[in-house]
Order: sequence, then structure tokens, then C-alpha cells
Amino acid sequence: MSTNKVSRSFPKSKKQYPNHKVILSFFSPSGYEIRKHTPLADCVVYLPLDSKSNAHRFLDLVHPELTVFVKYDIWPNVLKELKRRQGRAILISALFRKEQIFFKSYGTFMKDALFAFEHIFTQNVASKQLLESVNYNTVSVSGDTRFDRVANQLEIDNTLNFIAEFKQDKLCFIAGSTWPEDEKLLVNYINNEAAADVKFIIAPHNIKPNQIAQLKNSLKVETVLFSEKANKTRSTATVFIIDTIGILTKIYNYADIAYVGGAIGTTGLHNTLEPAVFGAPIIIGNHFDKFPEAKAMLDHEGLFSVSNQTQLNQIVNKLIQDENFRKTAGAKNALYINKNKGAVSIIRLHLSKKS
Repeated sequence: MSTNKVSRSFPKSKKQYPNHKVILSFFSPSGYEIRKHTPLADCVVYLPLDSKSNAHRFLDLVHPELTVFVKYDIWPNVLKELKRRQGRAILISALFRKEQIFFKSYGTFMKDALFAFEHIFTQNVASKQLLESVNYNTVSVSGDTRFDRVANQLEIDNTLNFIAEFKQDKLCFIAGSTWPEDEKLLVNYINNEAAADVKFIIAPHNIKPNQIAQLKNSLKVETVLFSEKANKTRSTATVFIIDTIGILTKIYNYADIAYVGGAIGTTGLHNTLEPAVFGAPIIIGNHFDKFPEAKAMLDHEGLFSVSNQTQLNQIVNKLIQDENFRKTAGAKNALYINKNKGAVSIIRLHLSKKS
């Protein structure tokens, strides 16, 4: 099963197909840097810009038997070249909205690309209905493979001794994938509202040295960086800044309360499922219309949306002070993850019938 893009939600692929090569591709540096040494693939590469010539050259090099695209990654030139070569392609965890170009009168080029897929697996019924409205009918509702991926996180050892040493037996607030607009609210809370016995971990999305320095200097409490943890005492610090990548998923294992960045501004909400699987209540910003999992957890009262400093302070204080409220909210998130697993099994069943 050679692929030019394979989801992180297929950790057993290498074991199931030991005689096949798996190629994992990324377009964004953030994704590539985290997964460039993954044992799940034989080769991790950047996917070139989607031009006709690039698509032709890339497929000449890769010769994929099966190409798996994920969610929004619909590359029309690659897909059309795959179709011309009679190559197999599927789209998994797809999520469509009626305002997208596929469903507009002027979107023929992108709409045609959909028909290069032998099958599309959508996250919800609404996406399936949108595809059927343009006469694409080889579609199934499978759910989101990310639920399976985060559920698998519970099957591995998530122990990080340096985090445990920092946290000790204190309540720990973990803010993941934060941007400056998130950090402005968090720093204000830490400097002016936080109780002395609460620990804070901040894992910024951008770890450029100047931005990390600015964040650290804005805090009035004892703060330690991941990059200097070997030379500084962590147990007495109030804030631990994670100026590295690739370990946030495990860090969430230590969260009593989680904040997920990206939704205060317009950069896009980051992954709320990663802290949810560990049973943590979650706080996000107020721009999350394109994230159905956030809406669902909000409806289930395991996630809380804030738009300003006052709202952030209020919900953080309530979660810290009311243990029953905090644990009940977190348990609702863990239950939500458990109920939505199964997409990978549906996709595997389809592939096994086709092979």
C-alpha cells in the first residue's frame, strides 16, 4: 500500500502490509517537522506545489498503488494525473460546507477533482449530502479518524518525568498550541488572578526564540523553559514553557484543565481532541464555526468558549475552585471521544473488499 499521503490514524499499516512501502507527505512545515522521523512511514517528504508538471514528476517517482488524502487536502492536478494513470485514491475524514468552491457554479475545476476518488469517507451526513448534490455518490459516513488516533494515545506510555517533577501534586493548567492573542489573556490571568498553588504549562505554536523570550519576560512569576530544564529547578516554578515540538500530546496527560489555542484570533482552532481523550475540560476562543468537534463538546458541556479576559478568568476560576464541576466536564469529553471511535475500521473494511 504505497501512498503519497497516509493518515496518522493508521498506525498498524506497517504491520499489516510489511512488504509495502508507505510514503507520508506534508505541505506545512509544522506537520513535517513533527512527523519527519515517524516509524509509521518508510519515507516522509514535502508534497510539491500542485502544478501539472509537479504532479507528473512526483507520481513518476512514487508510483502509488493507493493514495490516501485527508480531510481538506484535495489536490486537483495530482488527482487528475492519478485518474489518468488509473491510480486508486480515497479521501478520508472529509468535511464539506455548502459555501466551498466544489458546490459553486464556477467551481468546475475543483468539483471534477472529486471524481478522481474511488471513495470518499465523510465525517458527517451533511458532507455526504453535499457530495450527492453534485452527483458524487461513492461516499460513506465513517466519522473522523482523529478519534481513533487520539484514543490510541491511551494505549502507550505518556509518562514525562520532567513534567511530573514540575507538576508535583498541584493542579495543572495546560495551554497548547497558543498564539500571541491567546498568550495575552493567559499571561494576564497568571500575573493577576492565579492562585499560588496552581501550575501552568504553555506550549506555543510558534517557538521562535524571540517570541519565546517575549512570552517569558511578560510573566511575573518563576518560569522555566523546556530548553533550559536540565540546568534549572522545575519544582519551584509556576510556569513551564515548552519551546520544542512533538511532545504536546503526551503533556496533555497531565492536564487538570486544558486551553487549546487558535480560536481567539483567526489562525484556526488547534486539536481539541488531544486533551479531551485524557478527560480534561477544555477552554477555547470564540472562533470555531468550522470545527464540529468543538461544537459537540460545547453542547455536551465539556468545553467552554471565551471571547475576552473576563470570560476566561471566570471559567478558569470556576474550574479550579469546583472540583466536581471540573471532573464532570472532563469526563464528558472522554466519553465523547470513546463514542466517536471507529472510522478507521470502516475504511479498512472498504479497502479489504477492494484489494
